[in-house]
Amino acid sequence: MLALRLTRTAHLAVHLRRLLVAVASAGTGFLLLCALGHALSHPDAPGSSALRLAWCAAPLAAAVYLAVAVARTDPGTRPRSGLSAIGLGPARLMAVSATTTALSAALGSVAALLAFLYLRGSLTGRPPSDRVAADALAVGQSLPAPAVLTLLVLAPALASAAVAHTLRPRDPRPAAAPAPRGYGRFGAYGWGKARETFGAYGRYGSRTAVAAGSRAAAAVPAGSRAAGAMGVPPLERSREWGRVGAGGALQTQASDPHPPAGTDVTTQTLDATPPPPADTSPDTTTPRPQNTTALPWGIAILTAGLTVETYTGNAAGAPTPGTAPSAGVLIGWALTALGLALAGPGLTHLCGRLLQAARPGALRLLAGRVLMEESQRVGRPLGVVAAVAAAAYVTTTVYDGDGPAFGPLSTLGALLVAGCTVATLLTAAVEARHARADTKDALLRLGAPPATLRAAAAVRAAALLALFGPLVLIVAVLAALPLDH
Repeated sequence: MLALRLTRTAHLAVHLRRLLVAVASAGTGFLLLCALGHALSHPDAPGSSALRLAWCAAPLAAAVYLAVAVARTDPGTRPRSGLSAIGLGPARLMAVSATTTALSAALGSVAALLAFLYLRGSLTGRPPSDRVAADALAVGQSLPAPAVLTLLVLAPALASAAVAHTLRPRDPRPAAAPAPRGYGRFGAYGWGKARETFGAYGRYGSRTAVAAGSRAAAAVPAGSRAAGAMGVPPLERSREWGRVGAGGALQTQASDPHPPAGTDVTTQTLDATPPPPADTSPDTTTPRPQNTTALPWGIAILTAGLTVETYTGNAAGAPTPGTAPSAGVLIGWALTALGLALAGPGLTHLCGRLLQAARPGALRLLAGRVLMEESQRVGRPLGVVAAVAAAAYVTTTVYDGDGPAFGPLSTLGALLVAGCTVATLLTAAVEARHARADTKDALLRLGAPPATLRAAAAVRAAALLALFGPLVLIVAVLAALPLDH
C-alpha cells in the first residue's frame, strides 16, 4: 500500500520515468514472446530459436539498467532524517523502491502480452497475413502458459532484484585507524607524536601528580573551568588544553598512555550541551568515493572482446543474407560493451584531470572538478552509450544493401537498447544535477555569474565528446573489420 501511495502522489517527471520503465519492459517482453513463437513455429531449428532468445539479453539488460537508474532518482524513496523513527528505515525504503519498480515492469509485461495476443489474432479472430509475422507469433498454435508466464515475469523480477541490490542498506564506513604507535627515546613506549624524554616516566612523583590532577579536575564543575578560562588568552588555552574537538570540546592528548607530568588528562568542555543526534541512516543513492581502478580492467575486457570477435568473425566469415551473426560474435560484442562500461568512470575522471592541466583558469578548473566528482555517477552510463554507438556503427556497416535482412523485430530491439541507454544517461545527468544543486546555489551566492556555470557545462560536454567520440569510432572500426569482408 505504501508503494501505491508513493506512486500515486509522485511528481509528473517521476511518472514519466516510470512510464519509460513500463515501455522498456513491454518491448522486452514482446521480443521474448516472439522468440517463443519462433521456437513453436520451427521445432526443427532449435539453434536459431536459441540465438533469437540470446539476442533478447541486450534489450533485457538495457531495461533493467534503466529501471535501476529511475529508482535511484526517485525522491519518494530517498532516505531522510527522522524516517527511521516511524519505521521507514533504509531497508523499508529499499523494499518500497523494489516494489514500485516491479509494479511498473509488470504493467509493461501485461501490455506486451495483450499486444502479442492481439497481433496473432487471439483477441480479434483475424490472423496476420504476413508469413514472417505468422512465424514469429506462432499463429494457429497453442501457447504454453508456464513458458509465457516465465518470460513475462523475467523483466519485473530482474529489475526488482537489481534495484534491491543497488539500494540495499550499507554499513557506514569504519572510522580511520588511529595513528601508529612508536617507541620513544630509550624504549619509552607511547604515541610517536608525543614522545617522552629520558626518565620522564620513572621520575619521582610524576604518576602521583597526574592522578591528583585528574581527581581535582573531575571535582571542578565544567562551568567553573569554562568561566575561569575566560581570562586566559585563546592561544594560551589552546596550547594548554589541546585542540578543539567535535561539538566544541577542547581535548588534550588523553589517549596518550603516558602523558607528561602535570598534564590534565580529562576533556575540557566549553559547552556542556551536547549536539543534537545526527541521522546515521546511510544514503544509498549517493555513489561511493571515486574508484578509478576499474579502468585497466575495462581496457583489458575491451581488448578481449575485440580479440574474440575478430577470431570468430574470421573463422565464420561474414553473415549470409537472412541470418544473424554467430554466437562468438555476440560474445565478443558483449565483452566489448562490458569493457566500455567498466572503463567509462575512469575515462570520465581522466577527462576531468586533463581539463585542469596546464595552469587552468576558473572555468576549466570548475568543469574538471565537476567531472571528477561525477565520474562514478555519469561515467558508467556514458560508457554504455559509447558501446551502443559503436554497435550501431557496426550494424550499419554489416547490415547494408547486400547484407542480412534487418527485420521489424531487429529494429524494435535496436530501438529498445538505444532508447534505454540514452534515457539512462539523461536520468543520471538529472541525478547529478540534483546532487550538486547546493554547490551551485553556493556559487551563485558568492557572486559567480550564471553564464560561467553554463559555460562550464558546455566545456564538460565538449571535453567528453572529444574523448569518447574518437574512442567510439576506433572501437567500431575494429569491431566491424572481421565482419566486413
